[in-house]
Amino acid sequence: MHILILGGTTEARELAAALAERPAPRVTSSLAGRVAQPRLPAGEVRVGGFGGAGGLADWLRAEAVDAVIDATHPFAGTISRNAAEAAAQVHVPLLALRRPSWVPVPGDRWHPVGSLEAAAAALPALGSRVFLTTGRQGLVTFAALDDLFFLARSVDAPEPPMPRRTEVLLDRGPFTLDGERAVLREHRIDVLVTKDSGGAATAPKLAAARELGLPVVLVRRPEPPAGVPTVPDVPSALGWLAQL
Repeated sequence: MHILILGGTTEARELAAALAERPAPRVTSSLAGRVAQPRLPAGEVRVGGFGGAGGLADWLRAEAVDAVIDATHPFAGTISRNAAEAAAQVHVPLLALRRPSWVPVPGDRWHPVGSLEAAAAALPALGSRVFLTTGRQGLVTFAALDDLFFLARSVDAPEPPMPRRTEVLLDRGPFTLDGERAVLREHRIDVLVTKDSGGAATAPKLAAARELGLPVVLVRRPEPPAGVPTVPDVPSALGWLAQL
């Protein structure tokens, strides 16, 4: 049995590690290649795109893939759509592994929005010193907001265009509550912008913002492609594979 994991997340690495301990399946993890030094999962790894849905379908046929698990980031909409189309073309079972969304608790001051553009539009009314944790590729969306200060955190250095008053913080999770408190206080942050990526690795920033009473602009995640079954964790994904 050959399993393709579309990866790049903690859950994808955990799934690959669990499958590597089993003698039967061949497992290939595919990474998009957007991070210079990614954390590599166990087993075979390929890096780079497939060339759209058609290219992925061709790869599935050529490599005799029996099942695909889309364990990409909840905001990796393009590859998820391509995976759904390619799997349908080749008649290969497809599962989406998605960590649950974050859920607000008392004290949170969340402002949910549907896009990065909506987040940028909301910022001037909420604060002037922004902690931006939406990734380097989305920084261009905020480039026109030169009156605001941005602390932009990403794994790799972003490229222009970006807001004129931007300080880049290169770091990779998981993060701690103490660390996030220190970042917010040191840079005098008064508003946080983040995507609803879910999971524990980057959640401490939400708790730190809650403690300090800061507003959080939260970009809602896109819906997975219609008709694709979805599970919230690695044990559930292993159970799905066991039923094939």
